[in-house]
Amino acid sequence: MTFESILFALLLLAAFVLFAYNVRRLVHYLCIGKPVSRSDDRGQRLKNVLGIAFGQTKLLREPLAGILHLMIFWGFVILLASVAESIGEGMIPGFSFAFLGPLYGLLVFAEELAGVLVAGAVLFSIGRRLLAPPTRLQVSGHAKWDAILILGLILAVMITMFGQNTARIVAGHGGGDSVRFVSGALARLFEGPPQEGAVPWYHAFFWAHMLVVLGFMNYLPYSKHLHILTSVPNVFFSDLGPRGALASLNLGDETLTKYGATDVDDLTWKQLLDGFSCTECGRCTAACPANSTGKMLSPREIIVSTRARTMEKAPLLIRAAGNGNRDSVLAHQLLDNFVTERELWACTSCMACVQECPVMIEHVGTIVELRRGLVLNESRFPEELKATFSNLERNFTPWAFGHATRADWAEGLDIPRLAEVRKTDVLFWVGCAGAYDARYRKVSQAFARLLKLAGVDFAILGTEEKCNGDAARRMGNEYLAQMLIGENIATLAKYQFKRIVVTCPHCFHSLGKEYRQFGGAYEVVHHSVLLRELVASGRLKLSRGMDARVTFHDPCYLGRYEGEYGAPRAILDAVRGVERVEMKRTKDKSFCCGAGGGRMWMEETEGKRINVERTEEALSLKPDVIGTECPFCLTMLSDGLKTKGVEDVRVRDIAELLLEAAEMREGSPPAGNGADTGSQG
Repeated sequence: MTFESILFALLLLAAFVLFAYNVRRLVHYLCIGKPVSRSDDRGQRLKNVLGIAFGQTKLLREPLAGILHLMIFWGFVILLASVAESIGEGMIPGFSFAFLGPLYGLLVFAEELAGVLVAGAVLFSIGRRLLAPPTRLQVSGHAKWDAILILGLILAVMITMFGQNTARIVAGHGGGDSVRFVSGALARLFEGPPQEGAVPWYHAFFWAHMLVVLGFMNYLPYSKHLHILTSVPNVFFSDLGPRGALASLNLGDETLTKYGATDVDDLTWKQLLDGFSCTECGRCTAACPANSTGKMLSPREIIVSTRARTMEKAPLLIRAAGNGNRDSVLAHQLLDNFVTERELWACTSCMACVQECPVMIEHVGTIVELRRGLVLNESRFPEELKATFSNLERNFTPWAFGHATRADWAEGLDIPRLAEVRKTDVLFWVGCAGAYDARYRKVSQAFARLLKLAGVDFAILGTEEKCNGDAARRMGNEYLAQMLIGENIATLAKYQFKRIVVTCPHCFHSLGKEYRQFGGAYEVVHHSVLLRELVASGRLKLSRGMDARVTFHDPCYLGRYEGEYGAPRAILDAVRGVERVEMKRTKDKSFCCGAGGGRMWMEETEGKRINVERTEEALSLKPDVIGTECPFCLTMLSDGLKTKGVEDVRVRDIAELLLEAAEMREGSPPAGNGADTGSQG
């Protein structure tokens, strides 16, 4: 080996030792988190990696930025072969992959093309960040210049690669020159026969190239671009359980001294990995309804703060554990010192942040864990939630209605109680809003009439039904939620039914997904899905048209949580005369109504009201009707119309619209034709 080869080998060894040390350090930091199993269904996990990490499908939801990142990402993947060849050259002078034969020409051509595309994408990205950065990229100065530095290093990798290849060709020592269309074109600028004077330039570019590559590799563990290393594992270890389902707490574990989270070591290792994987791209914050309307909450900052606190506390915990003094680590914590109550309580749990994150970060789970830490450990929560929690404990509903009146909405409709019939095909789970809310009672009545028209065998629980517990769970009161869940499961165990149908997406998600954590496995369908089935089968005949321009608002808990977008639109399209128009933010990009995550029972005192923002978007289409299929959404949009002083636009549930168009039996007038009244009875 030559002196240069020995020197390079020593540099390479030092670089990889340092890199391995930093990877080991970061893995140890993750180990301060609580255990969580993410090793099931490896086939699906690999599919996620191929589609999301390598296919960049979530990044491409924003086309311009997605294409730029796709070019840089895949360019880098392809150029790993060039880096490997350069390492070989450093160890063995004259080394190349020419032994691959015809494949070498294809590889070289791909490297040249990738280099051009990456350099172009990097230059465009630098200009975009400096001259016209999107709002979501307008972050702190450190983050901005860290991004510029990373882009600059990537550009330097491309420049030194082309310089190395060009100098090699000029010196007459090239390989694959016929397909090096960029390097060859540059080499032709130096006319004449092979020039040995180019050899020093080749060595200069080679060393510059390898120093930039190895320096880049070792800078990553200290940069926000650590996601280059962690995003693929983060996608692989993403949650494959029911989408949006919260982790349950074992409240019966007497060894637990704390519930939820107040600091990073209360979170799971995957939640800490989320922090390492955050690209700070801001897609989550840009999609957040709270942030978009002037609230303090930024999902990005929650995750970035988690990373910052992990980097601060983990090394101290590791040292303290080695000294046998784990409890003497810092007086401050993630909660309060990095993340405030004000941020946490602004969250509507709409999942827009999770939907948009290109590396599968699970923001909502972390936010709810911190809420649990506040509620269960310290009884800290907004003042107005005292009444909500009290109502849930005493009346089994978030509102101050007596439990004995829960079935009053069904008076005169001749709907059987399950306690009377013991067995039914369909159990209609009415929900708290459907039972008590003066406006949403009309939806319950309309849906019940439709079931009767279609000849569906159904029954209700009546006063045996209690709140499903979703609101308490999202507000961090896991104890109260599990009490309600356990009592409902015990009630349901007494009866026989094939499936449960709900009009509330929150009930749909809770009963269908989260009850399984506690032994309650049921087939649950949303009323829009059942109604679509009944229309498609001909059991519900639509004999009347409706001359109306309708825009449909997708509820978060039916859309992003459950992936159901087709049923309500199919129903609207089946009604003769309906002109359906879509809002700009629709389907999986739908904008939240503002009531999820317990926000239905909290005052909105900061910034613009979320429901007004959504109502204005709907009104921009000049609709006659705003359609929805959620009691919270119906309430919030109705209130939005009142705030705007609009009286000639109606908010209607899909069931009400369908009933207006259905073939009616004598003595069964359409429901919901009157003016919308208040949101509560």
